[in-house]
Amino acid sequence: MISPARSVSHFALSFVLAVAMVIGPKPAAAQETLSLIRDTEIEEILAKDSEPILRAAGIDPRNVEIIIVGSKELNAFAAPRVMGFNTGLILEADTPNELQGVIAHEVGHLTGGHSARRDEMNRAGMKPFLLTMGLGVLAALAGSPEAGAGLVSSAGYFGTLGAMGFSREQESRADQAGATLLDKAGLSGKGLADFFDNFRYQEVFDEARRFAYFRSHPISSDRIEALRRRVENQPNYNKTDSPEAMAEHAIMKAKLDGFINPQVAITKYEEKDTSYPARYARAIAYYQLKEPDRALKLIDALLQQYPDNPYLWELKGQILFEFARTQEAEAPQRRSVELKPDAPLLRINLGQTLIALDEKPKVEEGVAELRKALTQEEDNAVAWRLLAEAYDKLGQDGMARLATAEYNFNVGDKQQARIFAMRAREMLTRGTPEWRRATDIVLVSEPTRDDMRELAREGSTTNRTR
Repeated sequence: MISPARSVSHFALSFVLAVAMVIGPKPAAAQETLSLIRDTEIEEILAKDSEPILRAAGIDPRNVEIIIVGSKELNAFAAPRVMGFNTGLILEADTPNELQGVIAHEVGHLTGGHSARRDEMNRAGMKPFLLTMGLGVLAALAGSPEAGAGLVSSAGYFGTLGAMGFSREQESRADQAGATLLDKAGLSGKGLADFFDNFRYQEVFDEARRFAYFRSHPISSDRIEALRRRVENQPNYNKTDSPEAMAEHAIMKAKLDGFINPQVAITKYEEKDTSYPARYARAIAYYQLKEPDRALKLIDALLQQYPDNPYLWELKGQILFEFARTQEAEAPQRRSVELKPDAPLLRINLGQTLIALDEKPKVEEGVAELRKALTQEEDNAVAWRLLAEAYDKLGQDGMARLATAEYNFNVGDKQQARIFAMRAREMLTRGTPEWRRATDIVLVSEPTRDDMRELAREGSTTNRTR
């Protein structure tokens, strides 16, 4: 099962996932490996930046998944029910308003019906892939064939990103739609114009040397000037980002720098810089550089000032857990959940630590925490994998196999999902919700003829829904 020296928390393992994606004419040697990243704090900041624009477009933000792609390439996209951001784009945006400009532009594509040709997006199987599987974590947890299945299931998503491309006419329309959305949301369009203006030099590069975003979103000086004239005449043009928004943007970038570029972060965020983002970045960087004591010293100092920050407690628990100080990790992880009970990823961290303590009451509590997390993220494969481990420790073999079936179903390995669901059915009491759930998984996981005969004999082949 899962090594106790691992954590399911956001970044630490998420970058292990490697999936090659090629956009446009990049040579094979220039292929970039990508990862999906889960981080509650950054997801919330991005959701906050996106919310007014989505509402202005008549889209309920609660129905939109925010995903973060670990890549230095500048890229972003909007599709039905999904918004994606590359880390490279986030780090390149100087202000929240610049990032919101890109968001508005992408939503402009979406509302104009341009986005990635929706039929292609649907055929790529976006929903099961995107809904909180934490694939980077999966790949790192065990190095198992199941993790490999998760990588395979992601190919359609990355292929869809590669298929995105817009004409210059569509780009101009998205500019105008984005400017309208920003103004309707009470935001300045300056960031939108500034962002594209900062990269107008991309136009002179050949296709292979351009950022992927500007290969799929061609720019031109005429287009930038037209956009600039439009936003300068809007009533909200001179509005600036609030101090709170600027602070959150700085924290987001510092956190990314600490995890992605720890060596650079140590230099970029100097010791003499005593701001919160700088100290946060250094703590994360030291942790990534395997200097836990230095990292914990910085975090404890921050907690003295900000005792109610759940993400500091989360980070402290993560470091302790990953450096085999499991008992010490429990208290800070509990505190993070107390401070932010609606964050399933924090509960999953706590659940894993409780299970790793190998005491029956703790394992049972870990099961309860994981099940609470799954009420919010039912597709979270990491939680299902941990739940399988917990049920195995408790001697609940049928439930362990059902949880393993759920795990495999959510990483896209239908064959293993079917096999474990059939095993679960043999061990679970017939007619219970768990037994019926196992049957449902069999029916939607390409059952064999023998499976169907067995289900038919017992009358379990009637139409069922997941």
